Amino acid sequence: MTMHGIPDGVIASDSLCLPGRYDEMNTLSTVEQQWYALYVKSRHEFITHGELLRKGIETYLPSIKRMQQWKDRKKCIEFPLFPGYLFVCVDPTPEEFLNVLRTRGAVNLVSMEPGSPTPVAPEEIDSLRILLESGEDFDIYPHLKEGMRVRVKRGPLKGALGILEGKKDKYTFLVGIELLGRSIGVKICADDIEPL
Repeated sequence: MTMHGIPDGVIASDSLCLPGRYDEMNTLSTVEQQWYALYVKSRHEFITHGELLRKGIETYLPSIKRMQQWKDRKKCIEFPLFPGYLFVCVDPTPEEFLNVLRTRGAVNLVSMEPGSPTPVAPEEIDSLRILLESGEDFDIYPHLKEGMRVRVKRGPLKGALGILEGKKDKYTFLVGIELLGRSIGVKICADDIEPL
């Protein structure tokens, strides 16, 4: 125990106790900022991203546009490339980590070892940015492959089973569905089918 009643090996910050040592913390503050993956609440990616920006924290939320279909219309909507995650660039200090985690929607920093957030290589972030900014086509539905059995999740054919026959374009698939003993081909939005 130290003279202030705090155990050795623990740093007190804003009435929270964090593992570490004071001299380690001072050493870390001279280290340059690093990227970390932040796990956020479901459907809070854009909200948390905005809150972090308001705090002055550098963030990166890789997103893509996908076709979303409702009963009466179709619309191209922006979705996170990695649902439930975004990236933050901060100093590797307990105070910075707490500042990030005290943001609306933030759940936890991704770590390979409990209590120690794992940095993401800046080259990976740069590569991701280059890929998304290039405008090149890439498969945003890699789990949907030709020949696999699928089920329709929404729309008038909800619950129907079929075979994925191919892609028409980036967002539309051709599905063969057995109805009344006959196979029919239906063009359907990728978000409306799921693999079995």
